Amino acid sequence: MGPTRASTLVVAGLAAAAVAWLLISCFYYDFAPDLPWLPVITLAGLAVLEGYAAVNTRGRIERRPGREPVNPLLVARFVVLAKASALAGAIFAGFYAGLTGWLFVERTNAAMGDRPAALGGLIAALALVAAALWLERSCRVPEQEDDEDREPGDRETPRGRL
Repeated sequence: MGPTRASTLVVAGLAAAAVAWLLISCFYYDFAPDLPWLPVITLAGLAVLEGYAAVNTRGRIERRPGREPVNPLLVARFVVLAKASALAGAIFAGFYAGLTGWLFVERTNAAMGDRPAALGGLIAALALVAAALWLERSCRVPEQEDDEDREPGDRETPRGRL
């Protein structure tokens, strides 16, 4: 499993933005209620929790004083969570970006009332993407000094190098 690619996140975000723009402009806005704030709060809460997990996990992997060693299975779960959250955050960010763009073009009172929630959702989704990428990066095992000195294919044995 490799690190999350920025191109994957950008493509997912652009596709979601296009879908949001089409849905809101063609079908949905005439019948839609006011934008809710609960998804914004949820995305922001997830971003905060993943940011905290990133700080805590990095400290435990580096074995800083006063920190317990980290369980490798927990780190693997955090990586899966980070990859999934980064993609979901990119999709939400794209959706909120398309929605926000359309709301700033529209000149009705209802659109003006929905702008703060849409802009807040965009900011919270971008924060989730950043926190997820930070968590993913924090789960990497730091390179050891011995690894840099070795030639590829060299192995250490009790008697010395092979």
